[in-house]
Amino acid sequence: MSILAAHLNDAAITVVGSKKVLYRQPGFALLDDDELTTGDAAFSQARVKPRRIQNEYWSNLRTDSLADRRFHHLSAADLVSRQLEQIWQAVVGSGDSLVVAVPAYMSKDNLGLFLGIAAELKIPVVAMIDAAIAATRREYKGAVPVHIDLSLHSTVLTRIAQSGQAQVDRSVVIAESGVLALNDLWIHLIAEAFVQQSRFDPLHTAETEQVLQDSLDVWIAAAGAGDKVAVKIDYQGVTHEAELESLEFVAAAAPIYHRIVSNLRALYRADEVPALQLSDRATRMPGLADMLSARVGGELFFQEPGATARGLLARCHDMQPGDASVSLIRQLPWDQAAMKIDVVDAKGNDGQPTHVLFDNTAYPINERQLVLGSQPADDKRHIELGQDMPGVSRRHCSLQHENGQCTVRDYSRYGTFLNGHRIDGSASLQAGDLVRLGTPGYEFRLITAETDDGS
Repeated sequence: MSILAAHLNDAAITVVGSKKVLYRQPGFALLDDDELTTGDAAFSQARVKPRRIQNEYWSNLRTDSLADRRFHHLSAADLVSRQLEQIWQAVVGSGDSLVVAVPAYMSKDNLGLFLGIAAELKIPVVAMIDAAIAATRREYKGAVPVHIDLSLHSTVLTRIAQSGQAQVDRSVVIAESGVLALNDLWIHLIAEAFVQQSRFDPLHTAETEQVLQDSLDVWIAAAGAGDKVAVKIDYQGVTHEAELESLEFVAAAAPIYHRIVSNLRALYRADEVPALQLSDRATRMPGLADMLSARVGGELFFQEPGATARGLLARCHDMQPGDASVSLIRQLPWDQAAMKIDVVDAKGNDGQPTHVLFDNTAYPINERQLVLGSQPADDKRHIELGQDMPGVSRRHCSLQHENGQCTVRDYSRYGTFLNGHRIDGSASLQAGDLVRLGTPGYEFRLITAETDDGS
């Protein structure tokens, strides 16, 4: 019995066999009056017939009727069933059964329904494995890996434990931060460039809006490879051209990139070295890798298209169907040589916070702990807070310069929040960060103040 491996990321559902990629199409469905089309065929009509497009059925896999009354007789499960049937028809003959890598945004109920659909279609699914674990094939010695991938609607960050094998530590799903949100930002950026430079509005007609979408991958690749991006559209016998700076793509995506960085930083403790493993989708996003390197640090590792499915197939090719029900596997052994991550020497204090701003007063941060709480010890440097704020401990957290960085350490049972995300014991701080204690809470802004000599 031969096995195929599938990765159910709706940005590009991928199936690989022993030698090649057999299927790679997005989770899009086009509901025409007389036909239901999925994948690339539906995506090619997404801007022409937007009201007939569905693209949330994989991430919101349910049996409830679709909200659109014209398609009230259908559910997300029906659309998944249709695409899964088309996938199996495309790959049947290349393998007899399926192992599946599933993203963290699919819940247990989603997965149970998926297995029911597969059984109804007579597709033998022998195992389901967390996608980040399937993609992680080696140990990162001296560092803590986090896998980063984008789906249509979200970004998924998975922190991976390394106690003898790759194992899910915890995952964060960042909503409204996926491929579609980024594509919309870039499509409007490009359309505005056409308007300003050639007096042509490609968003004026559905046909040219579709051309923008169809050409976007090429333009994104150009933005990641050079300083300038030349864009061109032929419409009604006339060629319209414009040029953008690659940095404009990065600036347009900045709100989503900052959201990713903020969540990612909260996954790392102050004394940990990041090993950031980027999927091919994350790798292609212009400027994202540079921002992660600058704001999170550590080392970055870039994966090729289909890496998750291939990593799954390499380690699960001997699995056989059993009598027991299929459950989600959240750990796998490595099958590639370990990577040694050298700890980078501690950096100087350039660009690090020198003060914390609270209630219009700037408190210096140095090698001595600055304790924040409702009743900190008298012998410590401290900022004493009121006792009437819920969720604030007597000795809640501390700020300090140590080991070449500015850190916050949490001692409370209520949690300390960095830019809105709860930290895990400690975290490294940067100028501009916001630390919150309590509910609704006290807020502390990290700043860099000039020294007496003006430096």
